[in-house]
Amino acid sequence: MFSTLKNAFKIKEIRNKLLFTFFMLVVIRFGSQLPIPGVNRDYFASWFEQLTGGAFNFFDAFTGGSFSRMSVFALNITPYITSSIIIQLLTIAIPKLEEMQKEGEDGRKKLASITRYVTVALALIESGAMAIGFGNQGLLENYGALEVISVIAVLTAGSAFLMWIGEQITEYGVGNGISIVLVINIISRLPDDFSSLYEQFCKGKSIPLAVVAGLIIIAIVLAMVVFVVILNSAVRKIPVQYAKKIQGNKMVGGQMTFLPLKVNTAGVIPIIFSSSLMQTPIMISTLVGYKGNGVWRQILNGLNQDNWCNPNQLVYSIGLVVYIVLTVFFAYFYTSLTFNPLEIANNMKKQGGFIPGIRPGKPTSDYLTKVLNAIIFIGAIGLVIVAVVPFFFNGVFNASVSFGGTSLIIIVSVVLETIKQIESQMLVRNYKGFLND
Repeated sequence: MFSTLKNAFKIKEIRNKLLFTFFMLVVIRFGSQLPIPGVNRDYFASWFEQLTGGAFNFFDAFTGGSFSRMSVFALNITPYITSSIIIQLLTIAIPKLEEMQKEGEDGRKKLASITRYVTVALALIESGAMAIGFGNQGLLENYGALEVISVIAVLTAGSAFLMWIGEQITEYGVGNGISIVLVINIISRLPDDFSSLYEQFCKGKSIPLAVVAGLIIIAIVLAMVVFVVILNSAVRKIPVQYAKKIQGNKMVGGQMTFLPLKVNTAGVIPIIFSSSLMQTPIMISTLVGYKGNGVWRQILNGLNQDNWCNPNQLVYSIGLVVYIVLTVFFAYFYTSLTFNPLEIANNMKKQGGFIPGIRPGKPTSDYLTKVLNAIIFIGAIGLVIVAVVPFFFNGVFNASVSFGGTSLIIIVSVVLETIKQIESQMLVRNYKGFLND
């Protein structure tokens, strides 16, 4: 990785893209520290420290601490992520959007435009809920209509500006801009998390115990990173044979290729879906100031990730079982939306390709579906393992940190994809140089 970056800086075009990306990241971190006018940040910081639920901690990790600091980027790109997921799901339900998706570049531009409008609408709704819900509890120094409108405008503008920065990074920088923004937010919280772990497990202990504790923490983190790398890189290669055919006076075709099916076909989406679904009731209850009682209170405790794997409250770990089931379900659900075995089989048939031992057409589609169902389950179990490990250590050892399985998967996958993109740009640059020579 470091050799790739070193070689990339030797090429002016790629170096400029890297520097542009770095400058944009500096702007993001600066905005994450910039306070919203008229907001009592001390009140909000104190309120955030008293939270027992993991819903807002999960949200704060994705915003790089901007939410807990109540900065102009408090909403960050979470409205854009939600908007993208909604539009992607609606392309299956609404024929017009499905047509746009199939129109190529023009269609994707139209969908991107719709996604931007939905992002602004979601940002307005979320900022309004925050300004009103927290405003009358002490968030605003002067609670009035003008102050509420001002906070809504700042939060919405901040989210829209970050969306614009992400698009600029995609166009003029390296990697996927939105993913890069999300990764820098998560990484910015890591020093605080490791400091918290040091305070809890190493500080004040004897040197041998502190060293052992530190080595165990490092070993666990490295093991999870390696596991995520393997999970993201694992593919099931299906052999595809293309029949020979005559074009003009030449015989073409006949080569053997592979159809790669990723084991982790849905990426981190199943974890985001299941986490968001389970944390939403807690967030809504907190915003409206309703703590609940009786059965509803027990349900909220079961949905709270901080209560899972706690030996003293094992009954609440039922929520973890629900979380695992939802993650596996969304892995199958999202893959079914993004991967169509019948379409793949038909395209393969049109190009004269076939899987050895499998007839073209529907038998090929059925075979791909069977293989896909098997590897989706393996990928989903891998996701569950990565996600559950932090919950286990949090419940048993009270090792509470903002980063977890979701964060690690996002960081590793985005870093790997960005490095691949840099390498491909370097390869294209080398080819151009060779042709110009």
